[in-house]
Order: sequence, then structure tokens, then C-alpha cells
Amino acid sequence: MIHTIVVVDSASNFADAIPDLGVPVIDFNQYLSDYPKKGEPKTRVINLCATDLYLSRGYYCSLLSEARQHRVLPSVNAINDLIIRSEDAQFDSHQITLPQHICSGLFDQTADGKSANESDALTDKTVLAYFGHTEDSAYQRIAKYAFERFPVPILSLSVTVHHNVTSLSVKLVSIESLAPAQQSILFSRTQQFIATNWRKTSPKKRARWDMVILYNPDEKTPPSDRKSLKNFVKAAQQVGIHAELITPKQLGLISQYDALFIRETTRIDHHTYHAARKAEQEGLVVMDDATSILRCCNKVFLQDAFTYNKVPAPKSAFVSVNDEGSRARLIEQFGFPMVLKLPESSFSIGVFKVDDEAQLKDKLDLMLAQSALVLIQEFIFTEYDWRIGVLNGRAIYACRYYMARNHWQIYNHSSKKNFSGTFETLPTFEVPKPVLDAAIKASAIVGRGLYGVDVKQSNNQVYVIEVNDNPSLESKVEDLYLGKELYMIIMQEFANRLEARGR
Repeated sequence: MIHTIVVVDSASNFADAIPDLGVPVIDFNQYLSDYPKKGEPKTRVINLCATDLYLSRGYYCSLLSEARQHRVLPSVNAINDLIIRSEDAQFDSHQITLPQHICSGLFDQTADGKSANESDALTDKTVLAYFGHTEDSAYQRIAKYAFERFPVPILSLSVTVHHNVTSLSVKLVSIESLAPAQQSILFSRTQQFIATNWRKTSPKKRARWDMVILYNPDEKTPPSDRKSLKNFVKAAQQVGIHAELITPKQLGLISQYDALFIRETTRIDHHTYHAARKAEQEGLVVMDDATSILRCCNKVFLQDAFTYNKVPAPKSAFVSVNDEGSRARLIEQFGFPMVLKLPESSFSIGVFKVDDEAQLKDKLDLMLAQSALVLIQEFIFTEYDWRIGVLNGRAIYACRYYMARNHWQIYNHSSKKNFSGTFETLPTFEVPKPVLDAAIKASAIVGRGLYGVDVKQSNNQVYVIEVNDNPSLESKVEDLYLGKELYMIIMQEFANRLEARGR
């Protein structure tokens, strides 16, 4: 049973404004004196005390909640992020440049009839956001965006446009500063938040820890299918972890959990990386951790690290210009065919094989327009690639992925009928020792997380192609040999790390 309480500075001050929230509403002093209680169930705290001042009651409410192992909204980190930045002049009240899709259409027309592009600077009215919602529907996307970045019950949002760049200023707001009508909106939103996000649950067996598994139901080639996600949830339960599936829209609440397992394809400039960073800052156990994402998502880092650490890998080079001299050197060094890769690419996207100088010139033009560097590799033909799954430095599964029919890669994105090749799943003891050794050595460069290492084997030589964070783990594919034991191995690693963390 999960117990939820709402804490305010003084319940008597809001007696007329607080509706029946379905959970206890108590004073800060009561929370200070009556908690923690012996034998209490897992407790979640919504802290509505004033948090806009450092070492205020609201600050201590969140700090004590974390010390008492209560899940609290907002977290101390969220409060500090806003307090410290608002007090430091260099942060300018925490100005954030908004992505275009968040604010598109908001300033198409200004009050004086000029377009936003013509207006040198425009400061829109300040709006209040309650749990990621605002009464002005035009600002709803911005309110949701701010709540995901700073999960705080109430925020003041000011939007500025300058030279067609839209920025957001975020500030904490004390409940006492709200007008009675605004307080009523806050409590109404609190009620909705509890009903939709913090429902009471009563699992048959009380779990020691709570985990969220991030997946994207709209992803075309997800790393895990629905059945494998269910297998992860079941395996987690067996090792004392209550796991819940969440989508990117629910990332604002990850600080309320003990662990984050990312089962969505990761990128650097992406919510997966930001979620990993935030979760680590909040003290969660995370796979994939942000450092692993950073290192695996960039092939420039991997190839340089492979060379420095003497990991067997294809002959490689980086190119930053596309002129006749550079192409001549590449042709002399690699010959044709050669392979061109964007530093950030996955599922064979952004990877090209060129067979002559005309193709080389065209592809380099295309790729250097997207990235300052392009990775060049020698072409090594094999019928299949090894994929070795490595967890915390140990090989846990192995697959052979065969090339798509009439294609040189595992995935053929130009073919719907023969999109991918066949596969074989093997026990790790049947994998040639040089392949296993190379995979483990390469993964150690990245970290101690969960990785899929791609290795080619040709003429008694092995070549590590790349290390993938967030590797594919699909039912009836990677788990074909170990079955549900594969999911247990991964969830047990989470349990081990949570145990070592100490709470």
C-alpha cells in the first residue's frame, strides 16, 4: 500500500480552499513531529510549502522527506536548481532557449500586428503552471515542458522572444503569494495529479524498490518488443522491484523512483540522455547511464578509444573536408568499397558503402553538412555479425545477425520485404574465445552497463565494429537460448546495485 500525504505550511490558512483530495493534508510542523512512523507503508509526499527560499520550511520538507525515504515532489535537487540559478546573476532567472516545436505558433502575431520575426523583443505575459498545466491553453506545451525539466507543483513562467529566439524564465512561487482563485486552481490540479499519477496501489507483495522502464510505443524499431517489456516487469518483481512502464510524456516524475531502465533508442540531443542525466542526479540506478549513452552514441569516440586501448577494429580514419586531395588520400588508404558513417547513427541508418569517387564525393557532401566529422572504415565482408550482450563486464548472450538479403548490412532500410536478415541465438560458451575477449575488452572502455557489442570475424581475425548502449532485447530473438533467465540476470543486476546504494 502506498500512502500519499500533502504538506502545506499551515493547513488552517487554506481550510476553505482545500477540496477533498482523498489523502491527508497536514501542516509542516505535523510532518516534522509525526513522521516517520514505525511500520509505515511506502509514503509519497506532495510538498506545497513555500520553497522559493533556501532553508525555508518547504526546502526542509523536501530534504526531510528524502532523508525519511519518502518520495517527494518537488525533490531537493529540483528546488536547488531553481533557487541557486535565480540567485546567481549569470543564469538570468534560469533563461532556457525553447525548442522550436515547443513554441511554434505562439508568436505568429504580436499585439501591434507585427510578426514575431519583425518584433525586436517581445515579453509575453507571465503565466502560472500547476503540475505542468496552465489556464492559458496557448502556453500548455511550454508548461508541460517546464514541468518535465523542473517537476515542481507551481511555477511562474515568463516567455521572451528576441531576434526570433524564444526563451523561458522559470521561477518558484510561494502558495501564500497566490490569489484565492489561484489557490483553488492549485488544489484542484493537486487533486487531478494524485488521481492520475499517484494512484494508490496495493501489490500482492510489497516491493523493496520502484523502477520505471522507459519505452516509446511510437518507435518504429524499438530495442524491446511488448512481450520482452512484460518479461522485464515480471523478472523485476521476482527480485523485489516493482517496475512500471512509462512513455516519454511521463518523464517528469522519474525522481519518485529508485531505478530507471531505458528501453528506447538513445541519442545525445534527446530526452533519453536528459532523462539519464536527471535520474543520476536524483540518485537513481540507471541503465543506460548518461556516460554510456554519450560514449556509445558517438562513433568518433569509440574508434579513437579502440585505437588507444588496442581493441581489434577495422582500419579507420576521420575526415572533415571534402576536397580532391582528401578523397585521393582516402582512396589510397582504403580503396573501394569503403564505408562512411555518421558519428551518431543506429540500426544501420547514416551508414553508407561507396564504390567509386563520385559516390564518395556525393556522400561526403551530404554527411559533412550534418556533422563536422565523418568516420571512414575499411569494408570487411562477412555473412553475419556477432552481437555479444555484455552486462557489468560479463557476456550474457550471443547472436549471429545475418545480412539482409542481397544487401551488405543487417538492416536494409530501402526494402520492405527483406528489411532484415535472419539470426541465430547461441550460448556464450559456443562463441569463439577471441570474439568474446574482444567484446568484453571493448565494452570495458564504455563502462559497466548493459551493452551489445558488434564483432566481425574474417580470416581468423576479429574486428569490433561498435559498442551499442541500449542493445536490442526482443522476445524469441536475443532470449531464444536463455529464455526468461536473460531478463532475470538483468533485473538481478539492478537489485544488486540498488542494494549497494543503501536504500
